Amino acid sequence: MEMKGILAEIDAEIQKLEQVRAILTGKDGHHGTEIPSSRRKKRQLSPEARARIAAAQKARWAKMKKANK
Repeated sequence: MEMKGILAEIDAEIQKLEQVRAILTGKDGHHGTEIPSSRRKKRQLSPEARARIAAAQKARWAKMKKANK
């Protein structure tokens, strides 16, 4: 390959990398990989999971209350 061909390939690769960087940093009008909050789905916990979490929290509160006496 000649020198001009190599330089052209390097320039093309640099241009691609600059575009990717602009996308990731949000300088091209996009906000990177961040999903707007209006499009995010809320996570749903099952009733069983909520009950386990509540029971664990109540146990922590009881342990703290017992330790403070």
